[in-house]
Amino acid sequence: MSILSDLVNLNLSDSTKQIIAEYIWIGGSGMDIRSKARTLPGPVSDPSKLPKWNYDGSSTGQASGDNSEVILYPQAIFRDPFRRGDNILVMCDAYTPAGDPIPTNKRHKAAKIFSHPNVAKEVPWYGIEQEYTLMQKGVNWPIGWPVGGFPGPQGPYYCGVGADKAIGRDIVDAHYKACLYAGIGISGVNGEVMPGQWEFQVGPVEGISAGDQVWVARYLLERITEISGVNVSFDPKPVPGDWNGAGAHCNYSTLTMRNNGGLAVIKKAIEKLQVKHKEHIAAYGEGNERRLTGKHETADINTFSWGVANRGASVRVGRDTEKEGKGYFEDRRPASNMDPYVVTSMIAETTILG
Repeated sequence: MSILSDLVNLNLSDSTKQIIAEYIWIGGSGMDIRSKARTLPGPVSDPSKLPKWNYDGSSTGQASGDNSEVILYPQAIFRDPFRRGDNILVMCDAYTPAGDPIPTNKRHKAAKIFSHPNVAKEVPWYGIEQEYTLMQKGVNWPIGWPVGGFPGPQGPYYCGVGADKAIGRDIVDAHYKACLYAGIGISGVNGEVMPGQWEFQVGPVEGISAGDQVWVARYLLERITEISGVNVSFDPKPVPGDWNGAGAHCNYSTLTMRNNGGLAVIKKAIEKLQVKHKEHIAAYGEGNERRLTGKHETADINTFSWGVANRGASVRVGRDTEKEGKGYFEDRRPASNMDPYVVTSMIAETTILG
């Protein structure tokens, strides 16, 4: 095993100028992350300097077998915490050979929204609170739970300390540091209300970069759990019953919201979100109806509400924002399996262009 470990941790810069680039993309389900690696002649820091690549879309549910080639366009570069050195992770989106975005390419539309002059001048910032559940490999059940049984009731686990409360902290810490190394704007982590459930936060990040960074953070989490021999679930309600679900709350502000008088702008934006509540719910993640029940710190999926410091509302405004008359708000509706490209761009489109 020591020889294998030594080879995995080889510093390539000692013997070659070549680097390894891991190209990452989103598969046909909208939640399956795919990747493959290629050798490049030397370090690259600009995604526009990277070569396009292709993959077999018939094996990812994104093309037919008789016309299977899908083209990867590099969009963002991150440092690789696994291979280190000058090796990189490359977030890509997918196109047909003719240059058209494939139907599952949600980044393309999001980028168009963020490049709209009215959106760009508002400099939209996002903070995504990504919840997830660590699951035992081979059984669809959280780590630390007796198989087929239950731990003690919720209460001591949120931000808890101790082997019987903070289950999986080594994975969480490894992921935290990997994100920082990669250059992701991860701003914190914490244990969640249900045992085996955790959260990391990405942001504040501007525009399309929020989606890129959340997807690569998810990729890193998948890789770390792969190494650790556990699975990660982004299901919005992994355990039925009196247990909290998993969301991806989206904190949002624009330039005018952050300036003096911003609270009035925030209230107008919330009114626009209320008008398009059904459209947003439809785009905020599959299975979200199992989570948004009006219980466990959620609002009912069919009813839009907002309030100051109210974690049972669809949209929450913080006490500091109310006090200062400017700041941000939190859309608490997105599920943990939401597409960050869709959610971030949709909020900007509704509140700025709507």
